Amino acid sequence: MSSVNTSVRWERMILYVILFLGVMLPLIFHIGWKTDVSPHVQMVHDLVENTPAGSTVLISFDYEPSTMPELKPMALSLVDHAWQRGHKVIAVALWPMGVQMANDVFQELTALPVTDIAADQSSGETKTSVASDSTKVALSGVENAPDSTIARHTDKKYGIDYVNLGFKPGGMVTIKAMGRSIHETFPADAFGTPVGSLPIMDDIVRLRDLGYVMSLSAGDPGLKQWIMVAHDNFKVLVSGGTTAVSAPGFLPYINNRDQLRGVMGGLKGAAEYEKLRGVFGPASIKMDSQSIAHVIILIFIAIGNIKAYRRRKAQRRKSEKA
Repeated sequence: MSSVNTSVRWERMILYVILFLGVMLPLIFHIGWKTDVSPHVQMVHDLVENTPAGSTVLISFDYEPSTMPELKPMALSLVDHAWQRGHKVIAVALWPMGVQMANDVFQELTALPVTDIAADQSSGETKTSVASDSTKVALSGVENAPDSTIARHTDKKYGIDYVNLGFKPGGMVTIKAMGRSIHETFPADAFGTPVGSLPIMDDIVRLRDLGYVMSLSAGDPGLKQWIMVAHDNFKVLVSGGTTAVSAPGFLPYINNRDQLRGVMGGLKGAAEYEKLRGVFGPASIKMDSQSIAHVIILIFIAIGNIKAYRRRKAQRRKSEKA
């Protein structure tokens, strides 16, 4: 019995070691697991791609740290893509922590610490300083791995190319108010600077002045509210991304009324978006780890069932002989 217990312990240890290596190695040595692109992710990409350069767009950061692993890769890709297409980006948040989520994305893509942005705004200037090489190297996470091709936009200026208007409670009420006047709904940005002094807001009065609205949504309020108000009331183009578990619930909105111009679902949706852009970014890297971990688990489930079958068969033979 002791030898059996020892064998089981060794088997478990081997399983954990193999699973650990299966998760970690793809984060270090990038594999590039094949990813098929779904039509609803293609729609999101096409919306950004076909919006004219010079347009101002809005991204609503409607999530918090608990869902950041799924939604932050989408945010990085969307902002990066928008800037590459010549769009100006306005960030808002219907969730309190969404303000920091937006700051994290802007900081990572511009290589400019948020404290520097805030300092510029407190001095009343809409400027950004070019980050030093050490700042760029210090950016954390697998997003900065050598094979990741998400660009660093050190030329983008706060208040001109992008702005974070901050959090506003109210959900649908807030969106409806933005449909009438964004300036009245958000009189100042997240750092307290009056929006009237920000060049990016000069030609933007209401939602209809935007090229499109994207919501990165972990629940309510989020993408559903943007569809129901921004599109249905003000005919604004709406798209976005959600957690994987929520994505199927949004597919009925992709209809002949164009209520929703596509949706990304979870890490896989973000990886599909990266593939469309020819980018091997954080979602693609993490999907490699997730896919290999699933394969390893399935293999060990099969091995376990085979061993259990053979053990039962041996026990039956033993009982028949007895």
